Amino acid sequence: MGFFDFISDAGKKILGKGDDAAAIKEEIESSFSELPVDGLTVGVEGDRVDLAGVAQNYPTREKAILIAGNVEGIAQVNADQLVTMEQISEDSTREIPEEIFYSIAKGDTLWGIADKFYDDGSKYTHIVEANLEVIKDADLIYPGQMIRIPEVLA
Repeated sequence: MGFFDFISDAGKKILGKGDDAAAIKEEIESSFSELPVDGLTVGVEGDRVDLAGVAQNYPTREKAILIAGNVEGIAQVNADQLVTMEQISEDSTREIPEEIFYSIAKGDTLWGIADKFYDDGSKYTHIVEANLEVIKDADLIYPGQMIRIPEVLA
C-alpha cells in the first residue's frame, strides 16, 4: 500500500507560500516531539506528495502520511519509499498491519466513528490518541479530514 487518496480541498493551508515540499516536511517534523522519520524527504508534484525515509514504527509512518495528506491542495500521498524499522529488519517476523484510514464526513462525531469501527463509542479516545498530530482538539473535527483508525486490543 503505497498510494493514499485524500480530499484536496480540505485540510491545513500551508501550500503556495514558497517551497511546498519544505512546508510539508516542516509540518511533519514539527508535529512530533522527536524526529519521527530518519532521512525524511518530501517531494511535491501537483497535488501529490512523495514521502521517503525510515519511520520508527508503523503508527509513525501512518501519522506522517496523514499529516501530509491533510494539507489543502494535496489529493494523494505516495509512501512507497517510506518504510519502517520493522520492514527493513531481517529478523522481523511481525505481520504488517493493515492501515485503516477514515475520511470524516459532515455530521460525524468521534463517538460515532468509534461506534462504527469498534461497536463502542466510548473507545473514541483510542482514535484521538492515535491522531494527536491531526486532531488537536477532540471537539473539533472537520469534514474531509483524514484520520487513522487504530487497532484496539482488549
